[in-house]
Order: sequence, then structure tokens, then C-alpha cells
Amino acid sequence: MATTTAAQRRAQARIEYDAFIRSCPTNQLLDRISDKWVSLVVSALAQADEASMRYSDLGRKLAGISPKMLTQTLRSLERDGILVRTVTPSVPVRVDYELTPLGTSLAGLLSAVKDWAELHIEEVNEARERYDDDGDGNASSEGSAGSGRSSSAS
Repeated sequence: MATTTAAQRRAQARIEYDAFIRSCPTNQLLDRISDKWVSLVVSALAQADEASMRYSDLGRKLAGISPKMLTQTLRSLERDGILVRTVTPSVPVRVDYELTPLGTSLAGLLSAVKDWAELHIEEVNEARERYDDDGDGNASSEGSAGSGRSSSAS
């Protein structure tokens, strides 16, 4: 049996990653980055006028996020290498957050999803209304376009 180096084993593991498997690290990473607050924090940092944002600025920008959730989100992103936290000793202490190169590469994707949601929300709302007007969500007629359901699917 041939001996493999640690680097070769890591390279082979990368090939074998499968995000559809719950225990795969990529599945867990997708779970993290698909979180609403993660997406909004990363997008806010990417769109910041300066390279970084203070904790309080992020809290104001992200309407509805609790201080606890903001702290948890920022810590998880720091742990994953998506952002870096800089503490400046002053009174009061100044804490700034900035995307890392890894975070910047993710920001384009998450900002695109945010932009898509803002652009298409009216279409989604109309689709929801049509669906809800059907009562139970079934198409009003069997042959209705886009229903995607057969009558035997019940």
C-alpha cells in the first residue's frame, strides 16, 4: 500500500466533499452562509463606505437583529475566516469589522442573492398570492401551467 502525505490526503478529501451529505463540512458551511443574518452582515460590510464597519453601525444597518444575534453572527464569521475583528483601545472601546479576502469572495455571491430578492420580491409576492388564492395550494385546474403536480400526487 502506497503511503500518502497529509497534503495528498487533504487534496483527496477536497475531491470527495459532497454538500448533499449532512455530515460533510461543506454541508455545514452552506448551512452557516445561508443564514439570513450572515448574508446581510457580509453584504453590509461589502457595501460599506469605508473598508470596515463598527459594531454599532452594523446594528443600525441591520434592522431587526438583536445584539445577541449580531454578536453570534460576527463571532461565527470571524471563526470561519470571513471577517476580521479589530479592537482599538479607547473610551469607549472601538470594535471594527472588515471582510477578509475569503469574505470578499463570498460577498459577491451573497450580495447578488440580496439584490435578486430586492429585484424580484414583487413577482414572488404575486406568485404567493396566486398560490394562496387557490386555497390549498393546488392548481385550480389540472392542466394549469406551472402546477408541476399530477392529480395522483395527493
